[in-house]
Amino acid sequence: MRLHRLDITAFGPFGGSQSVDFDALSTAGLFLLHGPTGAGKTSVLDAVCYALYGAVPGARQSGQGMSLRSDHAEPRTRTEVRLDLTVAGRRLEITRQPPWERPKLRGKGTTVDKAQTWLREYDSVAGAWKDRSRSHQEVGEEITQLLGMSREQFCQVVLLPQGDFARFLRADAEARGRLLGRLFDTQRFADVEKRLAERRRGTEARVREGDTALLADAHRMQQEAGDAMELPELAPGDPGLAEAVLAAAAVARSTARERLTVADCRLTAAESAHAAARRALDDVRELARLQSRFTQARQRAERLQERAGAHREAQERMERSRKAEAVAPALELREHAEEEHGRAARAEARARGMLPAAQADADATGLATAARRAAEELGGLDSARRAEQRLAALGEERAGLDRQERADEDVLREADAWLDGWDTTRAALQTRVDSAQEAATRAEQLAVQRDPMRRRLTAARTRDALAADLEQAQQRALASEQRALDARAHWLDLKEQRLNGIAAELAAHLTDGEPCAVCGATEHPAPARKIAGHVGREAEEQAHRTSQQADRQHAEDERRLGTVREALAAATAEAGDAPTARLAAEADRLEQEYTRARREASALHAAHEELRRAEQEREQRLADRQQTAVRAASRLTRRETLEREQGQLEAELTQARGEADSVAARAAQLERQVALCTDAADAARAADDAAQRLKDADARLADAAYRAGFDTPQAAAAALLDATAHRELQLRLDAWQSEESAVRAMLAEADTAAAAQQPPADLATAERTAATADRRLREAASARDAADRCRAELDRLSARATEAVRRLAPLREEYDRVARLAALTAGTSADNERKMRLESYVLAARLEQVAAAATVRLRRMSSGRYTLVHSDDRSGRGRSGLGLHVVDAWTGRERDTATLSGGETFFASLALALGLADVVTDEAGGVRLDTLFIDEGFGSLDDQTLDEVLDVLDSLRERDRSVGIVSHVADLRRRIHAQLEVVKGRSGSALRQRGV
Repeated sequence: MRLHRLDITAFGPFGGSQSVDFDALSTAGLFLLHGPTGAGKTSVLDAVCYALYGAVPGARQSGQGMSLRSDHAEPRTRTEVRLDLTVAGRRLEITRQPPWERPKLRGKGTTVDKAQTWLREYDSVAGAWKDRSRSHQEVGEEITQLLGMSREQFCQVVLLPQGDFARFLRADAEARGRLLGRLFDTQRFADVEKRLAERRRGTEARVREGDTALLADAHRMQQEAGDAMELPELAPGDPGLAEAVLAAAAVARSTARERLTVADCRLTAAESAHAAARRALDDVRELARLQSRFTQARQRAERLQERAGAHREAQERMERSRKAEAVAPALELREHAEEEHGRAARAEARARGMLPAAQADADATGLATAARRAAEELGGLDSARRAEQRLAALGEERAGLDRQERADEDVLREADAWLDGWDTTRAALQTRVDSAQEAATRAEQLAVQRDPMRRRLTAARTRDALAADLEQAQQRALASEQRALDARAHWLDLKEQRLNGIAAELAAHLTDGEPCAVCGATEHPAPARKIAGHVGREAEEQAHRTSQQADRQHAEDERRLGTVREALAAATAEAGDAPTARLAAEADRLEQEYTRARREASALHAAHEELRRAEQEREQRLADRQQTAVRAASRLTRRETLEREQGQLEAELTQARGEADSVAARAAQLERQVALCTDAADAARAADDAAQRLKDADARLADAAYRAGFDTPQAAAAALLDATAHRELQLRLDAWQSEESAVRAMLAEADTAAAAQQPPADLATAERTAATADRRLREAASARDAADRCRAELDRLSARATEAVRRLAPLREEYDRVARLAALTAGTSADNERKMRLESYVLAARLEQVAAAATVRLRRMSSGRYTLVHSDDRSGRGRSGLGLHVVDAWTGRERDTATLSGGETFFASLALALGLADVVTDEAGGVRLDTLFIDEGFGSLDDQTLDEVLDVLDSLRERDRSVGIVSHVADLRRRIHAQLEVVKGRSGSALRQRGV
């Protein structure tokens, strides 16, 4: 990589545009970048790094973006960095513009532009630059790929920073490992360590999970086996756990089988004793049953003997009841006939009581004759009844004609009165329609004028309000502008005072024996002192923040002023110059006229509807008057017809009514007479028939009682039993017979009689003996079942444990292998004697290469005295592998790099930086680095050592390299002719090239 040209605009301390011609500076091979403290020497290197990676090095990378912009730049000057370089045989031009806050092109205020990036490549064939990309990501990936280094590597290899390698030289193994890890990208080895640790934890968790399940099965086997199994005192993951569990399970299974055999023998003996006890119990129970049966039979025979007299009486009562059953039909017939005769006599008395006195004593024949004559007279009244109904209908029809005539007269009178005023009504309604139509037209015209007037009035009121706001906004803008100018002047004054006293501020941090951050000297004979009124960093930064806040407030006030002006101009254009009061009065007048016109126009539809309804009513009333005349003529004809028919019907009805009030009343009299006579005749004939049947029933009953052997019918009736009494008596007789037969049979049984001759059976003793045998049998069976279940469960759990151990065997092997590898790479294994992690081992190899490359230049710088060597010894309790020692050829002894003096530390760290640059370059794929920058403290070297260091740096030109030294040491300006000077001033820093 070779740098050709760098263009900087408004970047860091450079307020304007500055250019660096690296081709001219590189001609001499070695050039000096110098200038006062704070002028911006490091900012040149920051610009190179920002052009390549879009970020600045080290701690300065925080607060990127708009903070890269120079405070000295003009507001409309865009911050830009352009770098022309050759890398990997390609000529490229990179241009980057960070985001910046610029004034708006129109109006007041500021706006933020996004960051921009351009990548161009020079086409040697066409002789012109060609655009390659404008994407931040694409450009970054392209540059990183071509250089083969990240930003951190570039800053360590190309921009050798102040003090970093001196700290690296003195650092412990951990700090040295962090730096080397960033430079050589050993993350993949750390990932291997992490991956192995994760696999170890994963397999360990799976093994522990399997062992936990195995122990759970072992505990269940112990619960089943009881004291026959003892578990090993091992935890999940412990070696030998599986073998111990399987051995304990085998012992438990053997013990369980022995217990099962013993339980089988005890069960067989208990079954035999139980069977004998059951047989003896059955025999005693049978004897007790037979003896009890014989005793019960003797007791039942004695009870039968006691009830023998009652049994004979019941037999006699049943015999008399059977004889009386032959008389029962005649008794029922006589009772039925007596009931019918009583009902018929009572019905005849009721019927005769309703007849007239003249007919009350007549017989059935006379009553039938009277009913026939009344029925004949009733049949002749049908025609008179129809005539009477027709006469009533004629009266109703005549009344309806009268009502219709009166209604028509009312309709005709009302229609004539309404039609007489029709012309006046129609004229009034038409006038209302015309007035409403005119009001609607006027409302439309006023609506067109009203909306513009409203807008003018609103704009006038806004104009008046904004006129007052404009004056206040102008005053605020002028006041904030003055405050911003005062704050900026105050900040610039404080900044100038601080720069004038910066030496005292730097001297405040000096410590005897420690190198100066500016010149690198470890002795400080006359440090500057702060004078009265010294301005520190906090005061300057506070003034700067106050100035920026005042600028932002002024920009905000200007923006508000512009907004008020724009709004006032718009309101004035809308409202004109007319006063607001006059516009308000005109708007009120238009609003009142519009409201009145709308109110009058709202009656237009109602007026149209009322006129239409009036015309419809007129047509209806004319039609009603015509129909009324037609109905009057029709009524006159119909009334004459009805009067003739009514006269004829009245003459006919007078003859048919006789003395009754009406034909219906006469018919009702005749119908009642027919019904009474008929009912009385029927009741008389029914009473005669019932008396004859009662007489016949008495004769048959007396004959049946004599034939059955009874003296009188009453005696037969007394002997007769009803169904319930007969059934109860029969049940008593049957029960006696059954009980007598059963007792005789029981007393005749041979085994029962034989059992009665033996001693009483001892059932309680036999039952206790059988219960004891039954209990012993259940206990033996339960013990045998428990032993069998224990044996089966132990077999099942043992088989499952064996299968689990078989499945876990490959996993255990994998865990052992991964655990050994993880411990080895993590440096915790006993096989790793130096306790080195894998990443540390790789970095140790890289550090050994760096030490070898640095030793080549360190020998020349130290006149062959010092050699850097890598050490893998452990320091204290830490891990080994990243130690760095220096070998002193004068003493022949190896010592720690922290024992070097300030100047020795400088050229040793410089040699280390150059060696590291060579190794990182080879690691990055051999990308050639033709331009290097060294930002180190050369002030700590004496003249001879400085000459030797410069010789080493000058030797870098042998490979066509150019080396830039960043320093403010005055002696280097005499020794190095090609110089790039940074000059600072109140308006910003500037760059000057000398000796080229």
